[in-house]
Amino acid sequence: MEEIRIGVYICWCGTNIAKMVDVEDVARELSEMPDVVIAKDYKYMCSDPGQDLIIKDIKKHNLNRIVVSACSPRIHELTFRRTLENAGLNPYMFQMANIREQVSWVHDDRIKATKKAKALVAAAINRIKWHESLDKRTVSINPSTLVIGGGIAGITAALELADTGSQVFLVEKERKLGGNMAKIDLTFPYLNSAQQIINEKIDRIEHHPNIRIFRNTVIDEIFGYIGNFNSTIGQNGTEAELKFGNIIVATGLKSFDPSGIKNYGYGKLPDVITSLEFEQMLLNGKILTKEGKEPANVAIIHCVGSRNSDEHEYCSRTCCMSALKYANQLRSAIPEVNIYQAYADMRAFGKGCEELYCSTSRKDVMFLMFDQQKDLPVIMEAKADDSCKMVIEMNEKLSGERIEIPADLVILMVGLEAQDDAKELARSVGISMCGNSFFMEKHPKLDPVATTTSGVYVVGNCQAPKEIPDAISQAKAATARIMATIKQGEVEVEVITAEVNEDICCGCKTCIQVCPYTAITFDENNSVSVVNEAICKGCGTCGSACPTGAIRSRHFTDNQILSQIKGLMSKSLELNEL
Repeated sequence: MEEIRIGVYICWCGTNIAKMVDVEDVARELSEMPDVVIAKDYKYMCSDPGQDLIIKDIKKHNLNRIVVSACSPRIHELTFRRTLENAGLNPYMFQMANIREQVSWVHDDRIKATKKAKALVAAAINRIKWHESLDKRTVSINPSTLVIGGGIAGITAALELADTGSQVFLVEKERKLGGNMAKIDLTFPYLNSAQQIINEKIDRIEHHPNIRIFRNTVIDEIFGYIGNFNSTIGQNGTEAELKFGNIIVATGLKSFDPSGIKNYGYGKLPDVITSLEFEQMLLNGKILTKEGKEPANVAIIHCVGSRNSDEHEYCSRTCCMSALKYANQLRSAIPEVNIYQAYADMRAFGKGCEELYCSTSRKDVMFLMFDQQKDLPVIMEAKADDSCKMVIEMNEKLSGERIEIPADLVILMVGLEAQDDAKELARSVGISMCGNSFFMEKHPKLDPVATTTSGVYVVGNCQAPKEIPDAISQAKAATARIMATIKQGEVEVEVITAEVNEDICCGCKTCIQVCPYTAITFDENNSVSVVNEAICKGCGTCGSACPTGAIRSRHFTDNQILSQIKGLMSKSLELNEL
């Protein structure tokens, strides 16, 4: 058995960690633990010099295990695994201790934070003694791709892939392609025609030889794993079996229904409409009230269904700019109209958006501010002797006065929310959802289009509300990732997977019931569970549920976890006795 030689590295993370943790003291004390050959602290371990420091020490001191105490493993675990590979070590002879999010950022007592950091690093050192080398595994890639959703993001992804010569299956649940972009008149901030942009792409996609389109179609079930997915879909009474290597989910979002907000009277007052309904007016070329008259006063109310704890707390991102766009379109179509913008906060980020805000404010548009959380405006029918159809009462925050706004037409800037069938689709493709029912990316900063299910990508508004350029950028990012795997012909798959000890498997099938990735099947002949390692993500759910302990999760064995707990408790007790 080889001698265990551990290198320990404590990161300052600039001042993110060092301001609350005495990193030098941590390195000094942990250097005295058994099997620790060297312990150092460094300002930025993830930097190139920090990684080079580890590589040099591995070679100089014959280190065979590395512990890095820094930020979350979600951010830089892969970085340091590659560092070990570059030094000639198996990447799984590595353990990371999180002393930024779990220590520095959540404590205000430097002495206690330092003690906690020591305990977490000691736990990692104790654990890594039980690590085993794991070998990489690869699977071949079917070059076809399934794109779910025919909006601007899905269309962009399909065209990008098809133009490389790859087969694309585009599935759209509606009869028409184009998604929400096909329902709007102009785009912001430059007021370009949305129809010209989307129609050209729809025409290309409908005549592309490498794209097969399935309209009025919903995906019920997808089987397989990255490189080797398959699904049977029905269309026009016939079934088609599709095989593909990757999946792009681009199902978009839907508009919020404001009828539940009593203050606004949507559904009761005929001239209170949603932003989507106003877009249809613009597309028809006529801005008229229900009586067929041009409005003399138009009020635009922001954040309807967004940024409010009673509805959705998140910002829908596009509403403010769309409201400014409407002001410009109204001023152009009806030059004498009075325009009122009732807003909570004006959010004009992005290229050209602040400029649109400034130019719109010079076009005789009145901006009025209200409290989105506690004091929404109230829309009511005007009195018979009023010169308008409706009156909006609100407490105007900037002036501090209670005011009335005349209105013949009220446009509610409704937010965006998840599709009704988002949960069913998430189950079908094996991806997670956040608390707002948006599809979750693998990492919000380092892997924003991938998901925890290899080979499945989320792009556009189904991941979160965003502007058209952002949705297109995400679509192109996902297709670039897919094209890289197609060119390589194979892709690495997760090696931290579950494995079954058939000698003690009792055949209860508990693991099959709890597996979130449907990676476990039952071998009827031998009455034991079998793990498909290409699908398994090593989440450990099966191992924790197995009544006999027959399932073992690689890299998270009982010995590794229990030794980590022992190291944590032993160091904590030792420090408390000092």
